[in-house]
Amino acid sequence: MTTKLPHRTTPRLAALSLLALMLGGCNMVVLHPSGDIASQQADLVRTATYLMLLIIVPVIALTLLFAWRYRAKAQAAYTPDWDHSTRLELVIWGAPLLIIIALGAVTWISTHKLDPFRPLERIDAQRPLPADHKPLVVQVVALDWKWLFIYPEQGVATVNELAAPVDRPIRFHISSSTVMNTFYVPALAGMIYAMPGMESQLHAVINQPGEYQGLSANYSGDGFSYMRFKFHGLSDADFNAWVERNRSEGKGQVLNRETYLKLEQPSEREPVRRFGQVEAKLFDAVVGRCVDSAKMCMHQMMAIDAAGGGGKGGIAGVTQRSWRDGERTAVASLCTATNLYGQADPLRDIATAQP
Repeated sequence: MTTKLPHRTTPRLAALSLLALMLGGCNMVVLHPSGDIASQQADLVRTATYLMLLIIVPVIALTLLFAWRYRAKAQAAYTPDWDHSTRLELVIWGAPLLIIIALGAVTWISTHKLDPFRPLERIDAQRPLPADHKPLVVQVVALDWKWLFIYPEQGVATVNELAAPVDRPIRFHISSSTVMNTFYVPALAGMIYAMPGMESQLHAVINQPGEYQGLSANYSGDGFSYMRFKFHGLSDADFNAWVERNRSEGKGQVLNRETYLKLEQPSEREPVRRFGQVEAKLFDAVVGRCVDSAKMCMHQMMAIDAAGGGGKGGIAGVTQRSWRDGERTAVASLCTATNLYGQADPLRDIATAQP
């Protein structure tokens, strides 16, 4: 014998099934990350949520209670002359004030403690950072629409693939080639802006081996949706093997200024690429916006401006450089006593040069 469900039950079951399907796609990595910085940020989110629920839950409960108690058919007391209650005023204003003070104190402490520019003080909640630790340095460049990772100490670079040893502090130096993006690995730490002509930093550590998703969370054009990468948390031995793999597969592939200028051209769905060698000071040139050696670096322009500027003669110091499908005006590099050919050097200080 077949039991037929009531007519009203079918839509309810359909709605519950749809809700379960939608929640099944949720990824709770933000609240259950694998890196200590992200874990502390998750604790801050939970603490703030619990504090706010201390007000939200009673308000919702009292709203339902009042709606029931003072409904049309109820026989509740009618007191039209009532206008004040000191105790009620203290509860209404005192409780939220205390919660705001608590939230402010927690946020103030955590904001300074989790400052992305601040070096780490621990590996996780149980292990302090060893005094002789050496962080892994990774230089990150947001391109259109892909990610470039440079390992200056290892002398290798990759596109759309990042790796780091478990329990080793990482110091990221982050910049962008053209527009603003955000560097974000939810399992590792919060998102950090990547901006052209500027360098951001992030100190973080991954505490569990695995493969994690990385992405940009700031819209930057047509290929933004595919601007994703894999982040691998590896043991020390596996990380060394990963570095050797990059050197082997990237043998003959040199990331220099010429290669970078080709790489920064817009492209979507870029596969993983490996470079076995990296030109020194390339990241500094990216930040200074002078990878093209015919352009003047930003810090050189600022040094000239600080010395009084180039005057009318500075108008002649511009050049037309190719850009995407056309040209754009750029400030040309200058010849000096230490730079006879005007080649842009991101670390050269020309503050004393006469314009």
